[in-house]
Amino acid sequence: MLSEEKQGGYRTQLSISIFISGRRHKKIKLFMRKIFAVTALFIGSQLHAQQDTASLENVTVTANKYSSKTTETGKVVITISRQQLERAGSRDLAQVITELGGVFINGYTSNAGKEKNIYVRGGKVDYTLITIDGIPVYDASGIGSNFDIRNLPVDNVERVEILKGSQSTLYGSDAIAGVINIISRKGGSKPFSVSGTAHYGSYNTKRGNIGVNGTAKAFDYNIGYSHLSTKGFSEAQQPYNAVTKFDRDKYNQNAVQASFGVQAAKNFRIQPFIRYSKSSGALDNDAFTDELDFNYTAKNLQSGVRNSLGLGKSQLNVLYQFNKTDRGYLDDSTQSRNGFYIYNQSAYKAAEHFAEAFIVYPFNALKLTAGGDFRSSNTDYNALQVSPFGRSKPVQSGDSVKQNQVGVYAALNYAINNFNIEGGGRFNHHSEYGNNAAFNVNPSYFINKRVKVFANASSGYKVPSLYQLFSKYGNRELKPETSLNLEGGAQFFSKDGKANVRAIYFNRHVKDVIAFFFNSSTFQSSYINQDDQKDYGIELDGSINLTDKISVKGFYTYVDGKVTTKQAGKDTTYFNLLRRPKSTLTFSIGAQLTKALFLQLQVTNIGKRRDVYFDPVTFKSIPLVLKPYTLVNFYTEYAIAKNRFKLFADLRNVFDETYSDIYGYNTAGFNAYGGVRFTF
Repeated sequence: MLSEEKQGGYRTQLSISIFISGRRHKKIKLFMRKIFAVTALFIGSQLHAQQDTASLENVTVTANKYSSKTTETGKVVITISRQQLERAGSRDLAQVITELGGVFINGYTSNAGKEKNIYVRGGKVDYTLITIDGIPVYDASGIGSNFDIRNLPVDNVERVEILKGSQSTLYGSDAIAGVINIISRKGGSKPFSVSGTAHYGSYNTKRGNIGVNGTAKAFDYNIGYSHLSTKGFSEAQQPYNAVTKFDRDKYNQNAVQASFGVQAAKNFRIQPFIRYSKSSGALDNDAFTDELDFNYTAKNLQSGVRNSLGLGKSQLNVLYQFNKTDRGYLDDSTQSRNGFYIYNQSAYKAAEHFAEAFIVYPFNALKLTAGGDFRSSNTDYNALQVSPFGRSKPVQSGDSVKQNQVGVYAALNYAINNFNIEGGGRFNHHSEYGNNAAFNVNPSYFINKRVKVFANASSGYKVPSLYQLFSKYGNRELKPETSLNLEGGAQFFSKDGKANVRAIYFNRHVKDVIAFFFNSSTFQSSYINQDDQKDYGIELDGSINLTDKISVKGFYTYVDGKVTTKQAGKDTTYFNLLRRPKSTLTFSIGAQLTKALFLQLQVTNIGKRRDVYFDPVTFKSIPLVLKPYTLVNFYTEYAIAKNRFKLFADLRNVFDETYSDIYGYNTAGFNAYGGVRFTF
């Protein structure tokens, strides 16, 4: 039986509703259509100007933990470049990954403070591993321990690499559906350089960042500060019969980051870093339920060091990171009380240590990657809750709520005459359940530099979270969720290298899926290994440079799946990819019309999604279908002063589409932003 779980701001709600109302006059839509008609004609008349041809030989560091061309690996990698990030305008990281990376993030157009749930190939939220510069990051205080990407301002990102399919051999737990590697900005080539942005737009949104970077002999640095504040809009949708208008739910974030590089010797490099962000915002109580005094704060600190040592042809990498998360929630019911508690204050703290050492050793046509890593995490939870039935102070201590993992892995890559194959394995030891293993085999063949065919067979795993092990619903007998991922496809390149298209079929089977179980005999709830999940689908992506000036890109994904679970002692199978569209399509066309003027038009179509709404009156779960929607976005920038300044405008959802990704919660209508980007 589907139910709702809540844990502070990490709310997994399986019951949600949609409410649609017009927000702008039809004349706005007509006016915007005219703008795009004129833009299309203008682009069509400019087919012979100059634009740098995008290279099809993209380099990835995520696929194998060392730099290699994407044409030399059988893995599916999508790269979002720094130029694409700059031309994202007002978008945050969730919007960038959804619209430029072919990944659906539920809530990416919701209010800024709404949680963002990542679904790679339809996999669960906690089946996608987030790494920063190749180092895994988690939030050990969350139900699924998945990292909140709202903690990372897009201004501090150099590029993003999205690696799809199970990747547990090299990256360990959580990499069942894929890995999103966020690569931070590093020092520049000049001794001193300053860059930044400042923009303003809808919902009284103010965003800005300033950064300095440079290189001086054996030392380089990058230091940056980012700020975001918005009055936002109501997180919850307002029903027709609401007596008062729902309030706007604000959001604020400040973040700093600093990274340094020291070339201590000819073959020895040290790179310490630190990142800190603090966010705060207002929340609503539930679907269609406003709340005037429900607020939260979230702090995240990451610090560590990366070291690399050249040993002849090989390279040894040693790295360490400390990741600390601190989240707090307060609903004091002084202005409104729409929830169960009269007073509810809770605090979640988590600390993680990650250390890894690995070597990359080439010999002849072979390249070996081998290493080991150690992960340790703990969490503390305390709360003060006052309800009509009394007062309680639940507490969980990090002294007992902790887990450790030790993993060793090796992967061997063999490349000869356009044929490439990678195979490897990992052994993992967990302090609670014991041992498990993972493997991968990835052959590919590049035919006449025109067609790359590839196949992947890999396993993945997801260890139980601290919440699933030790909370009041915890079960210390839980096993890891394990998966087998199969995929195959081909990528076609044009003779002139200006176009490519890739087609992929994928199939994922996850066993021992952790489920929230209610025992009707004992009236007790707990997490158990119960479900069996099967997902499959196709992906298409491609790009083409129509001229030296105009480029087109597109992504299409179709995913389907079903879960087999026990209900009333019998196996039951049904579609369960709630809030995940079966089909998504993103198409964009960009034109560098002159050396100074750039235009970009983007269209995103999200197919139907199924959801379940828990009716608080009848106490019944109601299945429903959310309608498909299409969003049109327009971006333009104009460079002045030898490209040192770029003025930009970003228009989003220009036809004011009304839709919902989560039943009972709002999404942004037509919104517009403008600003300046500078470098000197």
